[in-house]
Amino acid sequence: MKIQESAEMYLETIFVLSKKNNCVRSIDIASELDYKKSSVSVAMKNLREHGYIKVDGDGFITLTDEGIKVAQTMFERHTLLSDCLILLGVAKEIAIEDACRIEHVISAESFEAIKKHVNERLRK
Repeated sequence: MKIQESAEMYLETIFVLSKKNNCVRSIDIASELDYKKSSVSVAMKNLREHGYIKVDGDGFITLTDEGIKVAQTMFERHTLLSDCLILLGVAKEIAIEDACRIEHVISAESFEAIKKHVNERLRK
């Protein structure tokens, strides 16, 4: 099943926030993304129902193994693509915004080709 772009974005955000803080709550995600808490609550319910996150009794959110897998993929794509764009001379803010859009639509094959090319160039 193909996961929706918005779900990928939420999972990546939870992943990034969990690296900064031990605990992640819906309010943290809403604040980070500048979304309404009600919108985030609906998204968290959907992610929980599809097995990507767990929410404990205190409202703390953790990624499941499947959620971590998706989040790490998006984070790797975002990081590599934004770094590549910056190296090509794109302004950092624009590179980050563009990478955020590209990371959700690029095929695994194309991303792996870019990653291989970058890694080969770095070894030289």
